[in-house]
Amino acid sequence: MRHVISILLQNEVGALARVASLFSTRGYNIESLSVAPTEDSHVSRLTLVSIGSDQVINQITQQLFKIVDVVNIADMTLGEHIERELMLIKLSVNPDAIDAVRDLAHQYDVRVLDDAPANYTLEMVGSSGHLDEFIDHVTEQANIMAVVRSGPLSIARGAQVLSATI
Repeated sequence: MRHVISILLQNEVGALARVASLFSTRGYNIESLSVAPTEDSHVSRLTLVSIGSDQVINQITQQLFKIVDVVNIADMTLGEHIERELMLIKLSVNPDAIDAVRDLAHQYDVRVLDDAPANYTLEMVGSSGHLDEFIDHVTEQANIMAVVRSGPLSIARGAQVLSATI
């Protein structure tokens, strides 16, 4: 099963490497990884996606808590949450297909960053599935030159907050 795990960790040299190492030593792949500071400059939020059974992810989570830099952890897929991913996509568009690509961008609520046909660059935010769907449709109208994706970011629905205090 796909798991989106949110980890708060101290902004210390090597903290990210220690978390990634835990996954690799156990033989589990990290599908995506995003790290950025939080409202507290001493703490970063690491969001990662991995595939494994609930039991395996629970075991990894328990091991993560043993890493001194880890402040708190939540498996976002166990509760109601909101997921979004950012994608930048650069296309080569035949001038005859520009209108079709613009219509598709409008339909998917995509922001046009550069509209030169030779390097038509778009920005899209949505669920991973929504981004995949857009890619499938846009390839019918244009050639993809490059795709850059953030990987999913996640936050709990409602008042629940993953905080630095346990």
